[in-house]
Amino acid sequence: MTSVSSLVQNHFTFFGNLPEPEVKNLLRFCDRRQYCAGDILWQEGDRDNQAAFILDGKIGIRKMTEFSNKHVIVGTYARGSVVGELCLLTDNAREVSALAISDVDLLYLSNSNFEQLITSYPALGLKLLRALFQLTSRRLSKSYERIASIF
Repeated sequence: MTSVSSLVQNHFTFFGNLPEPEVKNLLRFCDRRQYCAGDILWQEGDRDNQAAFILDGKIGIRKMTEFSNKHVIVGTYARGSVVGELCLLTDNAREVSALAISDVDLLYLSNSNFEQLITSYPALGLKLLRALFQLTSRRLSKSYERIASIF
């Protein structure tokens, strides 16, 4: 059976360069959860303040439209992706909902555990923060490109 630390190092680019002890330290602050296809992971407006690292499976991110009870899928993410990182870094409510498109295996990192990680292992916390910032920046740039392609 593959260890969680091996999964993390093999499937997440920004963890691939971390030494094994740092990965194990990070995992001490994470909770592993599994969901079945069709399960709701979180709803727009939730205040759970955690990011999810997808170890396996596929997640759909959806946003409520102005039409009553209608959603639009704004992204799909699979193994090796991180979702919900903005809630990890802020105290804001969720802007989107997340749905398991297939059975999924996730690692959750809560805001409070992230703060404890930063206190306990500042260098590791900085590496993770930098990686999340780069991820968010790439996603924002892609959003700009999509918006510009409409016009």
